[in-house]
Amino acid sequence: MLCCSSLAHADERAPLERGTAILEPFALRALDKGAFGLGRMLAPAAANEAPLTGAALFGLPSMVPVRKALEAEFDRYVEKHKASLPNESIGVGTSYAFQLFDRGMLDSPDARFVLTGVVNRMDRAFVDPEHCGEVRLLYRLTRTTPPEAKGGEIASPRLPMTLNVVLKARSDAEAKSNTPSCAEIARRWLATADLQLTGPELAAKLSEPAGPLALIRPENIHRIETNLQVAHAPKSAIRDFRTDYMMKVFDYQATTATFEEAVLEDQIDRDRLLADAGLAREFKAWLLDPVHLGELDRGMAVIPDKFLAKVAVAPTPTGFVNSDMLPAYGLVQGEAGGPAPVFSESEVVGALAKAAAQGIRLQNIQSVSGFERRLNDSSCGGCHQTRGIGGFHFPGVDWMAEKPSNTVVVPGSPHFFGDQIRRRDILTAVADGRTPDFSRGFASRPQLRGSEELAGTVYNDGWGGHCYASRADAADNDKSFSTWTCAANLACQTGPATRFGMCFIATR
Repeated sequence: MLCCSSLAHADERAPLERGTAILEPFALRALDKGAFGLGRMLAPAAANEAPLTGAALFGLPSMVPVRKALEAEFDRYVEKHKASLPNESIGVGTSYAFQLFDRGMLDSPDARFVLTGVVNRMDRAFVDPEHCGEVRLLYRLTRTTPPEAKGGEIASPRLPMTLNVVLKARSDAEAKSNTPSCAEIARRWLATADLQLTGPELAAKLSEPAGPLALIRPENIHRIETNLQVAHAPKSAIRDFRTDYMMKVFDYQATTATFEEAVLEDQIDRDRLLADAGLAREFKAWLLDPVHLGELDRGMAVIPDKFLAKVAVAPTPTGFVNSDMLPAYGLVQGEAGGPAPVFSESEVVGALAKAAAQGIRLQNIQSVSGFERRLNDSSCGGCHQTRGIGGFHFPGVDWMAEKPSNTVVVPGSPHFFGDQIRRRDILTAVADGRTPDFSRGFASRPQLRGSEELAGTVYNDGWGGHCYASRADAADNDKSFSTWTCAANLACQTGPATRFGMCFIATR
């Protein structure tokens, strides 16, 4: 199996990620020491036996624009904070109300990015069918010297930043010759599901000529995605705790051999739309077109770049009304004292009616609220606010210690694990030569696709699952969420001002 036994579920079902991801900690350690260390991926010609430290990484010519863009985004974040919360101090260290990520660690010789997971994303082939979708190498920023023990406990050396190297599942040359085929790539991944290997043996098997990782080479790199905890505010007398996560994307430009700042997929630039009425009209016309609305419903819309932002800052927990922090929320309706909406309810209702009249059957969006939730969880920021672990969907496997902590702590969020059934279903369809169904459910509730694997689990309708409290014979039940029920002996427990909640043991 591809993960340690303790990552299997309590009911001893097979790991959900089998055949779709590599999470075994000691195999990742071996891969990181070999061809999949970040230095060997980003600078194969200059790579040596020594791991690439943060200082060396951001000194690479290809990464200089990345470091510059992150620095500029930090400065903008601080200025926005000072303008919106002038009485809240901000800086590096516990003496500040808002404690910034220490960006000096990006240039430190005592920190580096280590491989924490390998994830197959053939479910992304609808965006890039020529290259059979993507494979993602996820790296976590980690101190190479562990921090001092406090109170007898050794603190984790990991820092709150991930770097995701996104690669084409096959190279441009392989796509041109169609060798290997997408079906062959899918079969290679699915064949790993039953491997009873761990550590270096598993890493070697995955990397052998017929293995799935044999096709993953530096020339396949498409882009880099970064996510970091830009600031944390502990609970105080005037507010609850708050943590902000900053996400950016950098596309690889072959002509300059550098990574250049790019827009985030489906991350709508709400502020720019509100400032430009013409652009807002164009965006609404595009998205509310029945064909594009149908793509949004299935989770397959690819919004044109001109409507998108180059940064997302997602707060945890959600609920803040600062429009700078919530580029995806507030797009419809609007709240008292909150940001102005981009769409009116009547526009959404009209678009739904038009789609129905043209015979477009929507799977998820059945209401204005369903439209807003789908639009939000399609964005980078909105998705990371939904069922994430903090602001991450993949905190990753921690193998730096002799006894990796992730033998206890799960390396992925409920959203990550809940989506593995769908991803494996797509791999199986491609391997069998069938047309895959790329559609997906909401981030809060996975699409079951006929499988019973998620029944009664936290990922779907079990204890801790997200739910909607429908009322018997109530005309105001929202059809977009009516299937969000709880398993037997559980009830949907909600807050005082919402009908969304979590499945817990029913109380009398």
